[in-house]
Amino acid sequence: MTSIHIRPAQPADLPAIAAIYRDAVLHGTATYEIEPPDLPEMTRRFHTITSDGFPYSVAEIDGVVIGYAYASHFRTRPAYWWSVEDSIYIAPEAKGKGVGKALLQQLITDCTALGFRQFIAVIGDGHDNSASVKLHTRCGFTHCGTIRGSGFKHGRWLDTVLMQLDMNGGTATLPEKAPLKD
Repeated sequence: MTSIHIRPAQPADLPAIAAIYRDAVLHGTATYEIEPPDLPEMTRRFHTITSDGFPYSVAEIDGVVIGYAYASHFRTRPAYWWSVEDSIYIAPEAKGKGVGKALLQQLITDCTALGFRQFIAVIGDGHDNSASVKLHTRCGFTHCGTIRGSGFKHGRWLDTVLMQLDMNGGTATLPEKAPLKD
């Protein structure tokens, strides 16, 4: 396989990003959305995330976008400002080829550099054998909770798994300032 290139996402990537997410919505259980958002909505979401200063990356092979990932607010209230949540989606043909790991490692690097203390993964249809749980475990996240039956999609109840990674000392020290706040 040709090498995976990770780079910051650009507005020109949005049609590919929307197509990857559309497949995840229609055929997967990682997201609990039922109807795929259209390109204008995906564009709005992209601009909201990037204008807040959060990292948003794509993975490509030979110039073709095969996955994307971004970090965003875990929650927006001020006490949560030191926590960030990830989202990662991979094109069906690229799954199981290390794309998710490359994207998540880049997000960890970016969010550590920004000064975040906690990285939270909220994994839809989470269970021990899910690819996302395995990916996050390989990247140092630990299981911190399960919300049983929190979603219903494709005719079945789904659990949500919560995983967490300490960054920049986690809770061992007090922060100097909130990330992305000037």
